[in-house]
Amino acid sequence: MGDARRYFELPTPFKMKRGGELRGARVAYETWGELDASHGNAVLILTGLSPSAHAASHAEDTSPGWWEDMIGPGKAIDTARWFVICVNSLGSDKGSTCPASIDPASGQPYRLNFPELSLEDVADAAHAVVAGLGIAQLACLIGCSMGGMSALAYMLLHPGSARAHISVDTAPQAQPFAIAIRSLQREAIRLDPGWKDGQYAIHADPHGDGAYPDIGMSIARKLGVITYRSAMEWNGRFARIRLDPEQRDDEPFGREFQVESYLEGHAQRFVRTFDPNSYLYLSRASDWFDIAEYGHGSVHEGLKRIHIERAMVIGVSTDILFPLQQQEEIAEGLRAAGAEVEFVALDSPQGHDAFLVDIENYSKAIGGFLRRL
Repeated sequence: MGDARRYFELPTPFKMKRGGELRGARVAYETWGELDASHGNAVLILTGLSPSAHAASHAEDTSPGWWEDMIGPGKAIDTARWFVICVNSLGSDKGSTCPASIDPASGQPYRLNFPELSLEDVADAAHAVVAGLGIAQLACLIGCSMGGMSALAYMLLHPGSARAHISVDTAPQAQPFAIAIRSLQREAIRLDPGWKDGQYAIHADPHGDGAYPDIGMSIARKLGVITYRSAMEWNGRFARIRLDPEQRDDEPFGREFQVESYLEGHAQRFVRTFDPNSYLYLSRASDWFDIAEYGHGSVHEGLKRIHIERAMVIGVSTDILFPLQQQEEIAEGLRAAGAEVEFVALDSPQGHDAFLVDIENYSKAIGGFLRRL
């Protein structure tokens, strides 16, 4: 299996919203399809917190991507028509410069010396990639979850950079419930003795002593998974089914129900695949994001500063992390700004993660919108 990942060197210094800067930074991205002669068929996808740029399989990397069933010839995001780009967020350890990367000034990993990261920085880095590919205006900008917030920042900070927008399960600002959950996730990581104030062992540092916040990352992931799905789905999948005696832990208060075992499996698959400091930085960036900053304290006024021709806003009634009412806010704001907006409210039982699971309904909506462009 090859690697379809490409790297874009960001301008030096790369200035960041909250005052810091990066030197010699880069972001990872992947592309599918061909750019047409006018460079007018580009579609950019901005991701949630943990995915890489590998959204779909590729001749150079045949492993399935995180949105495999959505992207490809004849699929909703049709690579026979569109030149599709997926950028790995600045600050993510999936190929982009992040807290685990080497700081050229010290020759050591940045760790907590990484500058304060905002989703505006994520947006600016993605915009630099698109401009570097010779694309002046995207045919469509797609943002999922955290990437939807980054997409709003992208369009606000770079007027005229996209003709159309698809907003997927996102929000114009973090609400108290989402902030509370992410705060607990960060606390679980920071309170793990293995975190060591960010000085745990990482692959870039051969001098690490082997300490690692496995338990903190595990709890953070479990909290995340609980909020990514809906109570309806938990009830339908697990009810109160108990584990067989031989599947249970021997220790006091050990796992007893199937749902606990499911969460443990999810956590174990995640723990060592994502850098804990990167997780902390991106999580906090999500909490900080607030489109109202651009509208004198009003979300509606902030959104009205975004000028695009058409948009589709998709939300799910069972999403507790980015509630449907926040998707409605985005639709109303973009409409007030003059865009022709389609609002799609789905009843998928999967909650926030529906866009990764309920491919049939999302394909119908997204594919239909792109075909009409």
